[in-house]
Amino acid sequence: MAALRSARATSAGGVVHRTDGERLEIVLVRRRQPPLWALPKGTPIAGETLAETAIRETSEETGLLVEIEEPIRAITYFFVHGRTRFHKTVHFFLMHAVGGRLEDHDHEFDEVGWFPYDEALELMTHATEREVVQRAAELLATRSETAKLSVSGAPS
Repeated sequence: MAALRSARATSAGGVVHRTDGERLEIVLVRRRQPPLWALPKGTPIAGETLAETAIRETSEETGLLVEIEEPIRAITYFFVHGRTRFHKTVHFFLMHAVGGRLEDHDHEFDEVGWFPYDEALELMTHATEREVVQRAAELLATRSETAKLSVSGAPS
């Protein structure tokens, strides 16, 4: 049997968040077959930056118009497709919605929705993407603590 050839692949996507009162919510996308709960992500078009890819793919897959707040981190993994073993890197960005509707998501996924942070972590299929969401929550918590310090330290 012939050996697999190797290739590299790159994608970019986002952790879209909002706060409902004090509760952090995250957007997840779902495919019924094969079963998958995941973060929105996709492949760059020629000439596109990773940030542009993340915005385009996240918007297409969720139906939301999004803006990037900051990079979160990249994950890497391997998968086999046909006779090729891919080493894939996915770059994730922290994002918030500025418009759009979940109902307008593309056909790639069966369902898109907002989920409370803890529920999102339970639903997500891949541990590496759960780690991305956990890192996003840490960034948001640090930002929140900094804002509280700035307000409480302001002169009266």
